[in-house]
Amino acid sequence: MNRTDIEKNFTGSRSFLDADTWLRIIFECRDDENPEHFLDRILFHSNNVGAPGYVPELARLEWRILKIQEQEIVIPGHLNEMILNPSLDLLDLCWKKLTDCLNSSGLDVPEPGSEFVMIWKHPEDGKVHAKAASAEDLLMLKMIFEKIERKEVARIGDLPFAAVDAAIERAVEKGILVAPASSIQRDFPIIESPACNGRQYLTSPAFTLQWHVTQACDLHCRHCYDRSNRSVLILDEALRILDDLDGFCTRKHVKGQISFTGGNPLLHPDFSAIYQAAANLGFTLAILGNPAPRERLEALISIQRPSFFQVSLEGLPEYNDFIRGRGHFERVMNFLDLLRDLDIYSMVMLTLTRDNLGQVIPLGERLRGRADAFYFNRLARVGEGASLELPAKEDYVTFLENYLAASKENPVLGLKDNLINVLLHHKGVALFGGCTGFGCGAAFNFLSLLPDGEVHACRKFPSAIGSVLSQSMEEIYDSDIARQYRSGCAECLPCSLRPVCGGCLACAHSHGLNIFEQKDPFCFL
Repeated sequence: MNRTDIEKNFTGSRSFLDADTWLRIIFECRDDENPEHFLDRILFHSNNVGAPGYVPELARLEWRILKIQEQEIVIPGHLNEMILNPSLDLLDLCWKKLTDCLNSSGLDVPEPGSEFVMIWKHPEDGKVHAKAASAEDLLMLKMIFEKIERKEVARIGDLPFAAVDAAIERAVEKGILVAPASSIQRDFPIIESPACNGRQYLTSPAFTLQWHVTQACDLHCRHCYDRSNRSVLILDEALRILDDLDGFCTRKHVKGQISFTGGNPLLHPDFSAIYQAAANLGFTLAILGNPAPRERLEALISIQRPSFFQVSLEGLPEYNDFIRGRGHFERVMNFLDLLRDLDIYSMVMLTLTRDNLGQVIPLGERLRGRADAFYFNRLARVGEGASLELPAKEDYVTFLENYLAASKENPVLGLKDNLINVLLHHKGVALFGGCTGFGCGAAFNFLSLLPDGEVHACRKFPSAIGSVLSQSMEEIYDSDIARQYRSGCAECLPCSLRPVCGGCLACAHSHGLNIFEQKDPFCFL
């Protein structure tokens, strides 16, 4: 440490010493000054001139900050578990609020008392931080240093898992902990292209289980893709599945999300208990269902507010009620008002067919100010949906042009269909993440679990890949058949848009194509 370092990095302690004293300290320094000698000199001179008693401790803090600034962070190339930031230094000081003296805007005056201060260099931007360690910070450090399982931390602290997970996320965001990279990663080759920075879509930080907890439904829609009589898992089996999913997400280093659906998930006799257990484990929760009474929603909110509640409309009132039943349109519109009143994010989904193609944009206008987001999926011609027709390819492309233009004027119109990226590519504008944020998410960052435990790559068409009654979620996800689904079709692999597209496997299946070989028949690249 030389005189230049001292002048530049000890501005806090210098501000409490008069100019003559500081010059005397600097004059006595050598270019190869030993930090301990410098700190002893600060102590000696500050005592002689009656400087505040915390100045030597402040100088000690500034010295450790300088030490961290000069340190190079070395993060192991492949982490199997969460680790402490290698640059992290925990300093035990005998004065409180010293970090407030490090900037001119500090308002608190230091006071005697023990305080731990963390100093670290953020692994992403290299910026050095110094702050008093909170009880939460110390708990996170103890958890990682002593290798205590998060469930044990929750038990000891009598905390819900969600609170522990949130604390871990905050610690990683601060940079005091370093998390392993997600293991939910694409393994197909990326074709470099100016149009698509595909590498940002290789790794998903989250995994979603779309859980069809029941086939029971208070509607009988004309395009329903599964009205089969499937048995329902008992509560103990559902709780075991939640624990298994929690372990899967922990080992894959991803945030777990569950979208409860059906049928109508609220009709499951144990839904509240399942929802409570999922919330206790810290999952992000959403509901895909039908309009429900205020009291039922308030009961769910008291457990955990859904990240969103999705309902369906199939077009303007007459056509929608033809598909979903008389009075359904009005019930949904009233329900959207209820969701807004309860501050629950609302999503509306439409199944796109030949007959409602011209109603989508007008419906979007009706939903402006009523829903938070409106999306469409193309019809999968399976189950009762086999009786309906998809639009002609040329009509679909024209529709996409009109929809994209309308979405610039109407914020409720969301982008979801993967093939919208083909249109954006043709226009030479930025692409979006596609159906699940990573193109086709079938068996990648998304799986469907049916009421009887059967797991599918995608719920919109038969794509069974295992059963949670005889396999773990990890065994199912890592199976050869799951890998085959998430690789998509062979015709898409040479395409530079594959990371954000992959077409729609269900649509290809609807046309009788080999989904592992032949691409989405609506692709117009």
